[in-house]
Amino acid sequence: MRKPLAATLLALGFAALPLAGFAAAAVAGRYAGIPGGHFKSVLAYADAKNGVEVRTFALMRRPVTNGEFLAFVARHPEWRRDRVSRVFAEDRYLSHWAGPATLGPDALPDRPVVWVSWFAAEAYCRSLGARLPTWNEWEYAAAADETRVDARRDPAWRERILRWYARPSHTPLPRVGLQAPNVYGVQDLHGLVWEWVEDASSLMVDSDNRTQGDPDKGKFCGAGALSMDDRENYAVLMRVAMLSSLEGRDTTANLGFRCARSAP
Repeated sequence: MRKPLAATLLALGFAALPLAGFAAAAVAGRYAGIPGGHFKSVLAYADAKNGVEVRTFALMRRPVTNGEFLAFVARHPEWRRDRVSRVFAEDRYLSHWAGPATLGPDALPDRPVVWVSWFAAEAYCRSLGARLPTWNEWEYAAAADETRVDARRDPAWRERILRWYARPSHTPLPRVGLQAPNVYGVQDLHGLVWEWVEDASSLMVDSDNRTQGDPDKGKFCGAGALSMDDRENYAVLMRVAMLSSLEGRDTTANLGFRCARSAP
């Protein structure tokens, strides 16, 4: 019989963590606690062929919204689009907003914030005492469905994700939180927006498979790889290929983010 998730968390010691910082954030409801474990990424890291150990962490249940990012900009006006340094954000940064401090009809408050650079996303998370999730953390959480911690080998699950990604990119983004939570209580990891990760600058994919594993790490990419270990996982391949060409100041119409916290 499958153990309830709460019992699994308790067995792993998650519930015993102190109610401060990481655990307090999860209790407050904005973050979900993700128990750590051994995980084999679809990215074939040369030093992790047998998988990696992901430590217990907390992840925002939903992507950051326009309304939430507007509140951040109000507190930190240096990140307004009319004031931000072009070193940290290109000209299209927050271009869908009606004004530097106004959302408007193309940026409703409950929609995920997009047209946001890696630098801005990282600054937002840091302002909350948090950080961007690492690629391994993001992929680990995104491997789960509503009942399983790792559904990646299920053809029906993969097909469902591919149908999400088939939505035309020019259609308006739906509001956050419409998808059913996965087994950890996290929503919208697939099919809503691409998401920045913390270790973006150290990961990349080359369009020429013969050069996979090249040590060049000069690009920022939201979900990059040294090479693809599981080429059947097309949804991840799409994410990696799209984001591997981006630099930290770049923005796009379907790239957002969420924050994470480490366990103490």
